[in-house]
Amino acid sequence: MKKIVNIIIILGMFMSIIPTVKASDKQTLGELKKQYEDKLVEQKENNNKSEAAKEEIKQKEAAIKEAEKEIAEAEAEEQRVQKEIEESNKRIEKLKKETENILLYLQQMEGENAYVEYVSGASTITDLITRVAAIEQISYHTQETMKNLEEEIKKNEELKQELILKQENLKKQSEEYKKIIEQRYKDINNYDKYALDIDTQVKSLKEKLDTAKKNCEAYAPDLGDDAIISEDCVKKIYDANGNVITIDNGEWLKPLDYGFITSQIGSRWGSYHNALDIGGNAEWTPVKAAASGVVSGKIYRSSCGGNMLYIDVTVNGVPYTTYYYHLIQFNVELGDVVTQDTVIGYLGGGSTASYDSCTFGAHLHFGVAKGFYNGYSIPRENVITPPGFPNYEGWEFFSRYDWYVG
Repeated sequence: MKKIVNIIIILGMFMSIIPTVKASDKQTLGELKKQYEDKLVEQKENNNKSEAAKEEIKQKEAAIKEAEKEIAEAEAEEQRVQKEIEESNKRIEKLKKETENILLYLQQMEGENAYVEYVSGASTITDLITRVAAIEQISYHTQETMKNLEEEIKKNEELKQELILKQENLKKQSEEYKKIIEQRYKDINNYDKYALDIDTQVKSLKEKLDTAKKNCEAYAPDLGDDAIISEDCVKKIYDANGNVITIDNGEWLKPLDYGFITSQIGSRWGSYHNALDIGGNAEWTPVKAAASGVVSGKIYRSSCGGNMLYIDVTVNGVPYTTYYYHLIQFNVELGDVVTQDTVIGYLGGGSTASYDSCTFGAHLHFGVAKGFYNGYSIPRENVITPPGFPNYEGWEFFSRYDWYVG
């Protein structure tokens, strides 16, 4: 009994992580307007950030230029101070030699009594004082000059160290500014990349909004912003029994928010690959309809393709069949009318490998063919490259609105 309870608990936990089945998301004209306005604000904020980064780069480059100028001035001043230090040292050396000669001369004079004779030879007291003072003055002047020169050298050495420190700080500041500039260039690159994406989104949303406004005015003029675009503002085509068989689209969107092409349309492994393989997403990533239409076919657990879904769509009056393989779970039923906001299923291809021999990892097999085929036997000659995609490996998209321009 305890074992059964544990199994029930585990099953309950597993079921809680499976996405809730929801046939479609209904967007009103007012919500689309708000989405477009919000995207314009986002676009403006991104542009402002890019401009602010460019302005900061300009300021930092000017600061670096000024710092380099100050460094050059400090280097020149340092060289001048060094030259003065060397000159002062030479003068001190010269004075030391002169002092040594004077002292040697005085010693000789004393030894020969010349100093005594010189002093005692004074004719008057005043002359005596003058002679003694003259000798003392020579000695004092020499010592004072040497003292001043030593102080001058000390000040110049301190100034030299200040100039060296100033240069180091300026160089350090310049390096910091260079790092900031490098980062801002990276930021601008990201802003520019994002701008390409967001500009495309703004353009696409504008076209979508214009089309929705036109259609809502034609098919639901009394509902205003409350009109549901996918239900009230579309041209519906009915069969003899009054059932909707298709609705007309004005554009294509990507089936995923992100991805990159891992395999293209064409010959592969000795057979024909009739779609693009899109990788870069984990299993259970929501897959949405690339165009609004009617679910026309479902194949469960195919040995090559796994869970396969087919949707008949009409874009600008042209009928197409869109198909999505390797789904881990369907989210719609046969005959459902889906919009581009409908989560039609969840990406698989990884854990389905046990029964799906045509997959080696999580990805979506997404294809488009001209004409309606009720989900089966799609002629190779009618397969086209999905609009907005290139037919080569490696191309990456970052939004459902990204559009390849060859």
